[in-house]
This record gives sequence, structure tokens and C-alpha cells, in this order.
Amino acid sequence: MIGYVDAEYVDSEHIMRIAEVAARTELSLRTIRHYEETGLVTPSARSQGGLRLYTESDVARLMVIRRMTPLGFTLDEMSALLAATGRLDAGEPPAPDERDELLGRVGAFERATAERIADLHTQLARAEEFAAILRAWMERTERTAPAERTAPEASAVSAGRRDG
Repeated sequence: MIGYVDAEYVDSEHIMRIAEVAARTELSLRTIRHYEETGLVTPSARSQGGLRLYTESDVARLMVIRRMTPLGFTLDEMSALLAATGRLDAGEPPAPDERDELLGRVGAFERATAERIADLHTQLARAEEFAAILRAWMERTERTAPAERTAPEASAVSAGRRDG
């Protein structure tokens, strides 16, 4: 439940406004508000004036979300992981059966993350290969005068000039 605090309130945790959280997480204000609307993150408190106030644990939660996003995890998947890790980190430890189930869920996310990272490495290797091909073409083309180019190179360059 969100509590209300005086703007001057200082707890054992550093209290931050949304702009500071945005700067620290490199997320936009709009994105943070969206995550709040979807239930992924909730400000720990609000000021008397209604400003959102966040703690370090809120920032850590947002960083998990930020790290999951480029890997293509859905909001529901993010929520599931955060619920599992939150329950495992809770003050009162879960019963052994629940703990095993939660660890299994987190393990599934770890495996899915490893698979997605491997896919990204493959995509990156292909992109780097393509960039190298383009660099080589540019270097080869810049070294030769138009009259010296082979027919396919000359026609490709001419076609580019007409289309551009």
C-alpha cells in the first residue's frame, strides 16, 4: 500500500522523485508511468502534494524490467518473474514446496534469457558481417574510378543515383 510522506521525510532509504528515477534508470517518465499503470511497479509513497516517491528497491525493480525489455519478454512475463523473486526475497521464507516452485520459475527465466542472448549474438554476428561487406564494397568502390569499375558495380552505382 502506498503511504503518504512529507516532502522532507527521510527514511533509511533514499526517497526519489520520478525525474531522478528516470535519470538513474534511463527510462522516460512516460515509460515509468506506463509500468505503474500496468502494475509492474508502484511508487513506495506519495508526497502530501501527490508526487510519486520511489526507493532504491523501486529503482532495482525498474532495472529488472529495463533489462528484460530488449530480450522481448512480455509485461506478463516480467510480472511473473518479479512476483517470484519478490516472494523469494520476502522477509518470511516460503515453504519448501513453494520455494522449489518459485526457484523453478526463476530458472526457466534464466534459461529463456540464455536462449534469447544466443539469438541476439547470432543476429549481431550477421549484422557485423553485413556491415563488413558494405565497408568492403565502399572501400573497393572509392578506390576505383567510374571507368575502371566492373559492369555490375557500375550499374549498381548508376541505379543508386537514379533512385536517390
